[in-house]
Amino acid sequence: MSSVDIHPTAIVSPHASLADGVVVKPYAIIEDNVEIGENTVIGPHAVIHQYVRMGAGNKIHAHAMIGDLPQDLSFDQSSETWVEIKDNNVIRENVTIHRATTAEVTRVGSDCYIMTNVHIGHDCQLGNGIIMASNTGLGGHTQIGDKVVFGAAVGVHQFARIGSYVMCAGMIAIRKDVMPYTMVAGEPAKHYRLNTVGLRRSGVKGQNYKTLEKAYREIRSGNKSLEGIEETEQTLHLKEWLGADSKRGLSGFLKE
Repeated sequence: MSSVDIHPTAIVSPHASLADGVVVKPYAIIEDNVEIGENTVIGPHAVIHQYVRMGAGNKIHAHAMIGDLPQDLSFDQSSETWVEIKDNNVIRENVTIHRATTAEVTRVGSDCYIMTNVHIGHDCQLGNGIIMASNTGLGGHTQIGDKVVFGAAVGVHQFARIGSYVMCAGMIAIRKDVMPYTMVAGEPAKHYRLNTVGLRRSGVKGQNYKTLEKAYREIRSGNKSLEGIEETEQTLHLKEWLGADSKRGLSGFLKE
């Protein structure tokens, strides 16, 4: 028999699939067409709407809302679109994550820590190991790389891209793309420098860091092709990221 623990006051659809070890706290609601992986906890008063797939080991806190309709006036409410959340995420109180508007899902990776009152809009694509401080909001179709850290109350414009290992200062508006491995702050938001601490913690140091630093200076001066820069894992990723489609353009640079 399945070892699922559902509080008597919770409402769980018979058409939802809950794996072993799932705990559903008081007054939570889980609708049709929901899949929840092993050892996930759904907190009190949380609402998991239809068309949500969730992996193992997630902790969903009180009053979180996952899978409601996208805030898009053109969305056909009869469409089947999804939210996909992978493994070992912490989703705190009052977080909202909305369904996609297209065949693409709204996606959250693994090992993310999403603090109170964060909003993740429709069709967003989030990587792994992201930390989002309270009151941060992502507009629809934004793309966030791995290990990005958001200070509190960051607003991200729809369709903007933020590369991996970025540190975003609190209370800023990000209207254009932010390059991987950097720190962004100010109004308008600009690349300040490399995210030295985050890179060191991730093992990027020594000659690899010096090469990345040189690449950053080249991009800041306008050489986005990085011609003549040594190829490392980081510089190859930068070339690929800079060559990808962008709807918002690249944020500017603080002149040091």
